[in-house]
Parts: sequence; structure tokens; C-alpha cells
Amino acid sequence: MNFLSQEALFIIRELEKNGFEAFAVGGCVRDYLMGTGVNDYDITSNASTDEIKAVFSACKTIDTGIKHGTVTVLVNNIPFEITTYRLETTYSDNRHPDNVIFTKNLEEDLSRRDFTVNSIAYCPDKGFVDLYNGRDDIANKVIRCVGNPEERFKEDSLRILRGLRFASVLDFTVEEKTKNAMLSCRKLIKNISKERIFSELSRLLCGKNVKAILTEYADIFGEIIPEINKMKGFDQHNFHHIYDVLTHTAVVTESTPQVLHLRLAALFHDSGKPCCFSLDETGTGHFYSHASKSALIAEKRLADLRCDNKTKDAVIKLVKLHDTPIEESERIVKRRLASMGSELFFDLISLKRADTAGLAPEFSARNKHFDRLEEMARDILEKEECFSLKHLAVNGNDLKLLGLNGREIGQGLDFLLGAVIDGKVNNKKEELIAYLKSDIMPNL
Repeated sequence: MNFLSQEALFIIRELEKNGFEAFAVGGCVRDYLMGTGVNDYDITSNASTDEIKAVFSACKTIDTGIKHGTVTVLVNNIPFEITTYRLETTYSDNRHPDNVIFTKNLEEDLSRRDFTVNSIAYCPDKGFVDLYNGRDDIANKVIRCVGNPEERFKEDSLRILRGLRFASVLDFTVEEKTKNAMLSCRKLIKNISKERIFSELSRLLCGKNVKAILTEYADIFGEIIPEINKMKGFDQHNFHHIYDVLTHTAVVTESTPQVLHLRLAALFHDSGKPCCFSLDETGTGHFYSHASKSALIAEKRLADLRCDNKTKDAVIKLVKLHDTPIEESERIVKRRLASMGSELFFDLISLKRADTAGLAPEFSARNKHFDRLEEMARDILEKEECFSLKHLAVNGNDLKLLGLNGREIGQGLDFLLGAVIDGKVNNKKEELIAYLKSDIMPNL
């Protein structure tokens, strides 16, 4: 039954040999019981930090969080966090304990943990210590707080998002009392740093159960992204749609690949719809310019959440373009590849496919159009056809030799690239120079 790595077992045995208790605890035990594989091990012990460092004096140790009883020990260059059994007192800021009290009692340590699935300890000699029926909750795919849910969330409001992240990633449901406490305590999320919110939201969005979590806990996400409050229940009054804006968004999000910038683009792609809504004389709803408005919302909210610029820029571009048609034309596809790059082009097609999954079923035939666009793009890439300046058979130096300078060089290169894409001239140096001389240079 022992699932510990050689290094984790060494740590537990060394502490036991020196008269201490030691257990693997938390996520590693949960992941083993779920059969998903264990990536890292957290160890808890009744040894103090000084005693831990003394036991492992032959190893490199790092004072990771001495104040909170944590020492990192490197075994075979693999880091292991070892934390002294502890209790936590009041949480004045709804995030960090005012004081930490160390204890020699494992049961007391397990009682202060967040969820039952994370409160199981294990060591080879004693087996599993499961005081809160975490194994049953794992078997039943349930997220449940240890003890009183409201107390757990008032102690540390990040646990609200952690619980939803576990439910999304692990495909679990949240137990009713825990769910009600999450919703009633949701305004405490404002006490969490933006960076931590974004970290949890990012992992949550990439979960397999994200659709159910987004729709069921919309009021919580509305504390982070206020536009979600307007999306919830917003009837689109349009024959393309069978869902309100939020449910459509949740379906689209779950239908994209589990890649962060794609999931974020899906989350924001229709966020501007409620403020762009209009009804025509037939009672049909329209959302003119909603893609541009949604891109502005994405830019504002992601900046507020301290999202990195690379991810933010990709999301904004995808949101802005998600509703723009792409004609089945080699010339158009080349221009898209030139303006977006191949990676973002295929991402856009993925987002468009997901958007179609959120429409009425009769529009699923659009996927054949996306198939053809992808096939055209791959063919262009495989043949290494010219669609960007780096593929052009002439460069700035060639144009400088012709007497062009400054902005004229850029204009000349752009002109030639467009001519090649449109099939007006072959991508051969001599032909390009001759074409440039005959068409554009006389006007410069």
C-alpha cells in the first residue's frame, strides 16, 4: 500500500528514528487515493523546526516559513516541505492567521485544514489517519469543509476559490452547507490579493467541470468580474441562441482546449453583450460592436487581476476577433496568418468552434467551415508559402539599394507582401524588384 517516494519515505523514517512522528498529508494523499499520481509530498511532524533541521543536518535545509513552522529539506535535490503540527488563532484579515500555535497532536493539526479531502494523513506504520471521512468524500466526489464552513471561510477567504478550483479541476460537487457558506461569505474575496485570485481563477478555468462551476457560482465570480452579474440570466432574444449569456459563456469556456489564454478569451468573449443589447422591430436581439466592448472589459479586468502581458494581449486579440467572419479564401487566410501569426490563428479557430458549441444545434454545420480554414492554413504553412515579411524574397537592405529610405522601406515591403499574397507577383527577388519599380517607386 505504501505510495511514498523513496525520498519521502526517507524523511519520515529519519524523523521516526529520532523519536518523532511524521506523516505525508494533504494533496499528495488525496491524489494517491484518487489514482491521479503524486507530484510532490508535504510532510507534517511533531518535531519543531529546530529539531527538523537537526535531524537533517546532513542535508541542505531552507527556512521556507519558520514563523509558520515550515522547513524545506532537499533530498536528492528534491525539495520537501516539513511543517510542525500547528493550530491557528484568529484571522483579522480573513486571510492570514494572527498567530500560529504549535502542537504535538496530529488530530489538532488536521482539525484546522480546509477541506476533508485535504485532511488525510498517512505513514507506512499507521496507515491513513482520516478523522473527517475524507476518503468517503473522495469516493463520492464531494468538496466539504472541515468543521464549520463559515468559520473556515472567515478564517481564510481564499478557501472559497480553492474549493471551487478543486471542484472544477477534480470534477467534484460542493456539499450543500459548504456551498451555502461560500455564497454567503463571497464578499470576503475582496480581502484576497489580486495575484492570488488570478492564480486560483486560472487553474479553476482550466478544470474539466468549469461549466457547472461558472453557472452555479456566478454570484461569487461576479465579485471578481462584475460583468458576470449582468450576464447571468440575460436572455439573448436571438434564434442563434438557446442559452442566456452566462450559460452560453460557460458552455464555450468548457468547449475550448484547457489552455489558459483560450479559457480566458472564452470567459470574456461575450462579456460586453448586456451593454450592447438592442431589440429590432421583430423582437430579435442584436449586440452590435459587442466584440470590441468585450475586449475592453477583458483588458480592464485582466489588468486589475495582474495578469501577465503576454496572456492578456492574446486574450484581447481573440476576444476582439471572435465574431469576425473569415472567408474561405487562400488570400484571406494568408492575410490572417500574417496579421496574427499561425499560433493565434489556430487559437481563434478553436474559440470559434467553442462559440458554435454554445449556439443552437442547427448551427453545428459551421464546424465544416472551420475544418476547411484549418486545412487551408496548414497547407500554406507546409508549403512555406509567403504570408509574412520574413518569407518575402527581398528585405530592407534590398530596397535601400534601390534608393528608398526610412518609412519608404516599410511601405515598399508591405506593398510587395500584399502583392504576393494577392497573387499579383511571384515571390522571387528579381520579379519583386521589377514590380516595385514599375508600380510604387514612381509615386514615392
